[in-house]
Amino acid sequence: MSIDVSKMPKLGFGLMRLPENDGVIDLDHVCRMVDMYMESGMNYFDTAYVYHSGKSECVVKDALCKRYDRDKFMLATKLPAWEIKCSEDRDRIFNVQLERTGAGYFDLYLLHSIEDGSNYETYEKYDCFRWGMKKKEEGLIKHLGFSFHGSPALLKEVLDKHPEIEFVQIQLNYADWNNPIVRSGELYNILAERKIPIIVMEPIKGGTLANPADKIKDALKENIPDSTPAEAALRFVGSLDGVMTILSGMSSEDQMRENIATFTNFKKLTDSEQEGIDKAVAIMRDIALIGCTSCRYCCDGCPSSIPIPDIFRALNTVKLYNEEFRPQMFYNGVTQGKGKASDCIGCGQCEGVCPQHLNIIELMESAKEQFDSGKFSR
Repeated sequence: MSIDVSKMPKLGFGLMRLPENDGVIDLDHVCRMVDMYMESGMNYFDTAYVYHSGKSECVVKDALCKRYDRDKFMLATKLPAWEIKCSEDRDRIFNVQLERTGAGYFDLYLLHSIEDGSNYETYEKYDCFRWGMKKKEEGLIKHLGFSFHGSPALLKEVLDKHPEIEFVQIQLNYADWNNPIVRSGELYNILAERKIPIIVMEPIKGGTLANPADKIKDALKENIPDSTPAEAALRFVGSLDGVMTILSGMSSEDQMRENIATFTNFKKLTDSEQEGIDKAVAIMRDIALIGCTSCRYCCDGCPSSIPIPDIFRALNTVKLYNEEFRPQMFYNGVTQGKGKASDCIGCGQCEGVCPQHLNIIELMESAKEQFDSGKFSR
């Protein structure tokens, strides 16, 4: 049975940024937030095996499953590819999740973070799609989907190969719509054309769109005077056809209160308000970026085989969107089997052929500092 979109609330409670005291999840605070959310008439909770180092699923038991009848809420969690080393690990992880949450079953279950490379290969190697469908037949999963962090080409490939998938979760916000790494707009269009229900993650881009630069705030305020920056970001996503549920990783009662208000009497963006979003995006694009045109003249003679334009693409994404994790993962992928920024020997061959006359050696030092520190290794 396919997923009933009409029963899904527009706002989902993402449990990956829960309030903490001295590094410990504040259970009383979470319970108050759960109560506020449930009292609003919304009831979809999203967690994962790895959130809060596994503690998020445990909090689900104490804050939700022990306090509300199981048929009153919907719960989603995810299978992490990087924890799977053999076929038996699928059931081991799943059983741990059932024990941690005390949920009995999962309304939605996702293969976590499909992306180009190892994660997708792991899910295929261990036949996780068919395994998930078996769990559905057993009544332990109601609906199977995946969260996605890969390329548009990979998304098409996965959907073509696995028509059994009922929904897809993607990162989507106005800042990432044309982000050259995330490519939210392209992913959205693929899913919308196929009429596959979409769950949105990072609608406020990890909170960065809630407090953008002053120029961006002014542009939004001019065209969307009655919305906060966070509300404007949520309304942008909520105005898109085919979006089933929008997850927000709320960590305070104030955030919960504001988001509930946004979706209780939801209003799609008007044409004038959309112009405010477009202005905000234009301002982001005006930020000084590396003027690389990806001609790749610099690559042919590089003695260290460094994919210089791709590294600049990652650096530009850090500057433009004020995020580090996704560009780091992109960097790791494009330099796999090739040279890293730290492999630059400063020979100057690249600078001698660059039509844009970029200070590539200096920029490689910046890339080395940004990406080769190991701070985002997993």
